[in-house]
Amino acid sequence: MNLHEYQAKEILKGFGVKVPLEIVANTPEEALEAAKKINKEKGCTVFAVKAQIHAGGRGKGGGVKIAKSIEEVKTYAEQILGMMLVTPQTSAEGKEVHSVLISENVYYDGPSKPEEYYMSVLLNRGTGRNMIMYSTEGGMDIETVAEETPHLIFTEEIDPATGVLPFQARKVAFNLGLSGAAFKDMTKFVTALYNAYVGSDSSLFEINPVFKTADDQILAVDSKVTLDENALFRHKDYIELRDIREENPIEVEAKAAGLNYVDLDGNVGCMVNGAGLAMGTMDLIKQAGGEPANFLDVGGTADAARVETAFGIILKDSNVKAILVNIFGGIVRCDRVAQGVVDAYKNMGDKINVPIICRLQGTNAKEAKELIDNSGMEIISATEFQEAADKVQEVLA
Repeated sequence: MNLHEYQAKEILKGFGVKVPLEIVANTPEEALEAAKKINKEKGCTVFAVKAQIHAGGRGKGGGVKIAKSIEEVKTYAEQILGMMLVTPQTSAEGKEVHSVLISENVYYDGPSKPEEYYMSVLLNRGTGRNMIMYSTEGGMDIETVAEETPHLIFTEEIDPATGVLPFQARKVAFNLGLSGAAFKDMTKFVTALYNAYVGSDSSLFEINPVFKTADDQILAVDSKVTLDENALFRHKDYIELRDIREENPIEVEAKAAGLNYVDLDGNVGCMVNGAGLAMGTMDLIKQAGGEPANFLDVGGTADAARVETAFGIILKDSNVKAILVNIFGGIVRCDRVAQGVVDAYKNMGDKINVPIICRLQGTNAKEAKELIDNSGMEIISATEFQEAADKVQEVLA
């Protein structure tokens, strides 16, 4: 589950990570009041106005503005709120901005030079350990840094049994070229950031940039946090942070219906039971010359109502040119699934406007094929994997 920047920073603060003084606003008037409060507490007259959407690269799309007066904060908020913000990480249509974050100015003058760094905490799947990835090249796309200057990216693997050890935090600060007060503050920052990652059961913490102020404070100026949904039962308060306006509406609908669905860019819809078979089915579609339009696991039950719901969700994607139903009858009998497919087809009528290939294998597979073949419905039955692939190829030709 992705979070907005302001939500992520609230979690960070709870674990002792230092962040700028910031206030979220949903209207230009709230943005103006936020700037006044920050000015009263910090005395600053320069502010950042940042669009809150679940995507990076907001500045490149015009979603981050530097206001040089309190009044200008309201002007920029009026421009950003309600806009369809397009970034390298959004679709061509972009995402509508519903809120902005008003932040104090951290680029003030002082005895040392301000610096920006990159830092993230994530799982290294190759070793099964958490990893801190960091670089001196903050404020840039880390993918670009990795491609053009990979020697500027450092990693530190953390033993989950011990957490970040003091020498590892010092190593990070040293590799970033810090000394004195900034060095000490960075070691605290690294430890607190890792503790926030583990304590919140996240799958990603990314801070870009980590900022060293002119008076050697280390702050999380930006933040991207992805929570592990499988651990939300341990964090009831985090569930309230979900913003479904930022999520794919089809995926939201599927989740509400109890279906495991991921939207993709292809032309063949998939309805499968079991994640492994679903992955194999997607490979099958690729080999047949198509592209999977979705990952959809209907689970262990596939009655008429559930199949009808799945068909409806798949057909919301206008790019779908065919649907492949690939069910293994283990817990659920194939003939019951076949009856569900036939009943759903009858109930939906002309809403189904693409060919359907149905492969049922397992318990009562023979009876299921006969049921479909004798249904009078325009459903193409198949028994073997390769046969299903050939049928997909035929309908796409």
